[in-house]
Amino acid sequence: MSEATTLDAARAPQAAEDRDGAKFDPIKLVIFDFDGTLSDSGEWFLSVVDELAKRFKFRTVTDDEVEMLRHRSTREVIQYLGIPNWKLPFIARYVRKLVYKRHYEFHLFPGVGDMLNQLATSGVRIALVTSNAEPNVRAILGEENASRIEIFSCGSSLYGKAPKFRRVLKRAGVAPRQALAVGDETRDVDAAREVGMRAGSVLWGYASETVLTGMAPDVMFRETEEIVAYIMANRD
Repeated sequence: MSEATTLDAARAPQAAEDRDGAKFDPIKLVIFDFDGTLSDSGEWFLSVVDELAKRFKFRTVTDDEVEMLRHRSTREVIQYLGIPNWKLPFIARYVRKLVYKRHYEFHLFPGVGDMLNQLATSGVRIALVTSNAEPNVRAILGEENASRIEIFSCGSSLYGKAPKFRRVLKRAGVAPRQALAVGDETRDVDAAREVGMRAGSVLWGYASETVLTGMAPDVMFRETEEIVAYIMANRD
């Protein structure tokens, strides 16, 4: 059965189980998403969406539509905006360049630095998989936070996280059932499941709690402290 998704459950030492009832192994590696998970980038992306829509010829959205789209899956959002898949790499490349020029406008979510420090100090191995560019990620994290992360796998395509997860696991020498993927979107859950990892979803990012609950991740987090508590309760 699935892991309970409350803070109390996250703090309770117990052997996590996958959707088929098989027990996961203790966690040896946590793989974080970046935008919407570690970096509070949502407002920034909204501030440039009109520019992107004009440049790449897709529909703009009103404030009401933005809230509505938070309750849709990543694929549904892309379809709603009328963006063909072939345009996605070009949009991603352009956004990376914008972020590079304006990285000083980005900030980490409260508690992220402390979380990374606690995990690293406790001996938990940390990786990061993101569609953002590594120079952008390092600049936003800052040198101290970046030093806590063992493996950076950046520049993934919108739906290309599963192959990146596999390469990170191989590089780390960690089996899928020994890893936890933490993200804020439905595609993060899909990619983790495809690889056989347990999926954790944060509730402070882009996707709404309702749509993430519908994905039935193995665990959901309301605060960064819950991530630390969950990993400590499910590691060697």
